[in-house]
Amino acid sequence: MTTPQPDLSVVIPAYNEEGRLGRTLAQVADHLRGTPLSWEIVVVDDGSADGTAEVAERAAASEPRVRLVRDPVNGGKGHAVRSGVLRTTGRQVLVCDADLATPIEELAALRGALASGADAAIGSRAVSGARIETRQTRPRETLGVLANLLIRALVLPGVADTQCGFKLFDGDKARAVFGRGRLTGWAADVEILRLFRDQGWRVREVPVRWAHQPVSRVRPYHYLTALAEVLRLRVGLSARPLAVSAVFLVLSTLLYAHLWADPWSRYLTDGGQDQNQWEWFFAVTAHNVAGLGNPLFTTLQNHPSGVNLMANTVMLGLSIPLAPLTLALGPSVTWAVVLTAGLAATGTTWYLLFARHLVRSWRAAAVGAAFCAFAPPIVSHGNAHPNFVVLFVIPLIIGRLVLLVRRQRVVRDGVVLGLLASYQVYLGEEVLLLTAVGLAVFWLVYAMTHPRRARTAAAPLAAGLALAATVGIGLTGMALVHQFFGPQSYASLIHGPAGNDMLALVSYATRSLAGDADVAASLSLNPTEQNAFFGWPLLALTAGVVWWLRRLPAVPALGAVTLAAMVLSLGPEIVVGGTPTGVPGPWLAMSRLPLFESVLESRLTMVCVPAIGALLALAADRVPARPPARLLLCLALAEALLPVAPTPIVAADRPPVPAFFAQGLWREYVRPGRAVVTAPLPDAADATPLHWQVAAGLGFPLAEGYFVGPFGPDRQGVYGAPPRPTSALLREVRDSGAVPAIGEKERASVREDLAFWRADVVVLGPHHRQAALRTTLSALLGPGRQEGGVWLWKVADLVQPGRGPALSHG
Repeated sequence: MTTPQPDLSVVIPAYNEEGRLGRTLAQVADHLRGTPLSWEIVVVDDGSADGTAEVAERAAASEPRVRLVRDPVNGGKGHAVRSGVLRTTGRQVLVCDADLATPIEELAALRGALASGADAAIGSRAVSGARIETRQTRPRETLGVLANLLIRALVLPGVADTQCGFKLFDGDKARAVFGRGRLTGWAADVEILRLFRDQGWRVREVPVRWAHQPVSRVRPYHYLTALAEVLRLRVGLSARPLAVSAVFLVLSTLLYAHLWADPWSRYLTDGGQDQNQWEWFFAVTAHNVAGLGNPLFTTLQNHPSGVNLMANTVMLGLSIPLAPLTLALGPSVTWAVVLTAGLAATGTTWYLLFARHLVRSWRAAAVGAAFCAFAPPIVSHGNAHPNFVVLFVIPLIIGRLVLLVRRQRVVRDGVVLGLLASYQVYLGEEVLLLTAVGLAVFWLVYAMTHPRRARTAAAPLAAGLALAATVGIGLTGMALVHQFFGPQSYASLIHGPAGNDMLALVSYATRSLAGDADVAASLSLNPTEQNAFFGWPLLALTAGVVWWLRRLPAVPALGAVTLAAMVLSLGPEIVVGGTPTGVPGPWLAMSRLPLFESVLESRLTMVCVPAIGALLALAADRVPARPPARLLLCLALAEALLPVAPTPIVAADRPPVPAFFAQGLWREYVRPGRAVVTAPLPDAADATPLHWQVAAGLGFPLAEGYFVGPFGPDRQGVYGAPPRPTSALLREVRDSGAVPAIGEKERASVREDLAFWRADVVVLGPHHRQAALRTTLSALLGPGRQEGGVWLWKVADLVQPGRGPALSHG
């Protein structure tokens, strides 16, 4: 016959408590008999040398609901409490000291806290409403205050009193957490409360009556041993995340091993011209910081019109604090550090989110976090786009939303959420927008499947979001106004259909272990935009996990996020194997919404990454105990994850910078405020001149460049400057290798363009079309001269036919 589960289990640890244990048991039992609760009392004799066990045995003989657990050796209070809790069966578990310094009548207040949503209610002498009827001696009270301050600073911020000795827990959660406890002394309470908090369970302090008992087992040296345990706990809490973070850093370094071989001269070849652009971004930000310039705008590129840096993803949130590194070691090192450390930091914060709020096992959290950091879309962007690699703020934002839903500290969490979201704006706004899409889908499905929970969470969530928006407007408002309405701002970014091919979802990326570069290239825009490529085993496993764990509250919503993001990423028309089907995708309507018109829709599959990572963590956390099932799940995880494991990103040596720029020869030809015109002019196809400019210390501005700026009367965003006749002509020569016919019309255009650019010199550096470009420039400008590894034409030397000196630059 099965014994009914009692409503309450009371655990009383006892060490040499012969003199007062009998009175305490009588008071507790008498009080519980007067309640409608079913109950049990578990007394743990912690190796007492007196008659404590005999007192408990006599109580058990007269009251069968009292049980004795005997430990032959004194293991410490924490050991005794854990031993007792693990032997309980009650729906709620009360742990109280044998001296009953807090009367058993205070149980009702703690039960009320659990009824209102707390998972643990702890009696507190330090919150409003508490009554201390008999105080401790002044030295003992001072030591207690200092101990609580240290505990708050090191382990449990926000909990004012951890040592009251009267705590009520949800029974199942208590048994799960006490089973993981390791401390055996007086600081074990702190460890348990920290474990509760790490699980995202609510701990609430409840004011109680308390009276110091004259015969106390707490001696002054106990404060020292407790301090040692708290320090041990602090180190232990830090050690595992630090170890996981160190592993992620090693993996990230291996991923970029070819770049780190010589970061000053290596280039990520799959990234096109983006490394040149990003190094320029880091360099110009450091230049602005050092010169106290405007970090939101510059004329060093696209002279004289300039570049709206806020409207380009310059990652001010990193490029500004890393300015000293850039100034000391150069932007190439900053580029390598941002990519490598950014991946490791992203994996670490996903680990912390999963470990604290999603799963019990740190290994399961690490599995999910590793996927979030090194998934195929992330590695693809790791060739060129640090704004899609450095994502460590996103898990922090999600974690803060979780805390808001749990209604612990709405004002604090709302303000912190606003700070985090503001910082993410200065790292990358598109990522924040994609995150909002994923969270909106999650909340919608969660509200549909758990309406009662959603209604309870709606008010604190709305209040927190309102606070976050207020903070965010204050911290980003001026910068956003500059971005959208300032000089060189643009309305929206022009791009054609960029949806994922359906086959890209089940194929493998170029840098995945099972990847085929030719297949991946045929299914993507370029190696930096392989935004899906999960492989069919991973998608099959994801679907299986959703079905298997569908009763867990978050799982249906995570599955919906994954499916919705994949469908939206297919773009305005479904394409299969490169063939348009004529079937419109849901993105067709969504792309007309404000802000979304600038999003590359294939990137929406990046929203799938954390959702799949969370599902993998949940699956790994619930590995079946039976060996066959355990082996099957482990094999499924290996089959799904090994093919998408990343291989090192390719890097190659850069061509040397011409001495004209590297050795400062340009200073003889360029006056302050005057521009250098390179042939061809820098653009998205070839931004090498940006690298030369950085090597020259940003001592001169460049005409045109590689950035996003306005085009046409509608100010649509395009990559690069609106082409002028001369830049268009030189790009045609670069692309075709053919020398065009040059007449007076072309010469007049080049004179007009050089005047517009306020140029002092035209420079032709090393180029595979150098012969054709030199012939064209000679026909336009006359014979050039060779110096410092380049051909150059000094604008002041040019002569307009029949009209004397060509251009005045006074």
